[in-house]
Amino acid sequence: MNDPSSDPATGVNDPIAEGLRAVRSRIEAAARDAGRDPASVGLVAVSKFHPAASVEAALRAGQRVFGENRVQEAAEKFPALRARYPDLKLHLIGGLQTNKARDAVRLADMIESLDRPALADALARAADREGRLPELLIEVNTGDEPQKFGVPREKADAFIRTCRERFGDRVRGLMCIPPEGTNPAPHFRFLGSLADAHGLPTRSMGMSADFPEAIAEGATLVRVGTAIFGGRPAMLARP
Repeated sequence: MNDPSSDPATGVNDPIAEGLRAVRSRIEAAARDAGRDPASVGLVAVSKFHPAASVEAALRAGQRVFGENRVQEAAEKFPALRARYPDLKLHLIGGLQTNKARDAVRLADMIESLDRPALADALARAADREGRLPELLIEVNTGDEPQKFGVPREKADAFIRTCRERFGDRVRGLMCIPPEGTNPAPHFRFLGSLADAHGLPTRSMGMSADFPEAIAEGATLVRVGTAIFGGRPAMLARP
């Protein structure tokens, strides 16, 4: 049997395939420890700042869902990859500017960072023009950090209701990024309870450093980059 972590052309172990295998193993273990079915947790491989060749290595290893922060970078990398891998799914996970809404609607399968009325307006206009609307997650700023994207906690309920009235079942769930240097579990727990209160099935929470804790609190999507792709290539990292 072929080793899925080796390049079939050379037989040399592929570090991206090995990273994926290790992350998937940890996801399965965390899910089982939480009494959950591992299949209930999806993996978003965060490929921001990494070249298309790295994404293709992950695709060869069986990964199909990827996360990008910037619309322009996604537009440069993913159309050609999608032509070769039509079952590829692209999530936009970074803060989204309203002037990028149409490109985002055109490119993405899911936008994980809906967080303000102006962006909802821009996405609605873009969807009308493009004739499609990606699935949407509402980003909640669970730590109420002024430097971060996300709807504040006290405004989250009203914003979720408004978006569901406007976009219907295209609003699939919630996303959060807990404050650095704090215990993430209460933030994950808050997001899960908020999703439950609104009957939303998707909870995108947990990254390379804390996704086992997120799975224990009910994450259905975890966003992992460094543990799969390694550190950001210096030549591609942007301020």
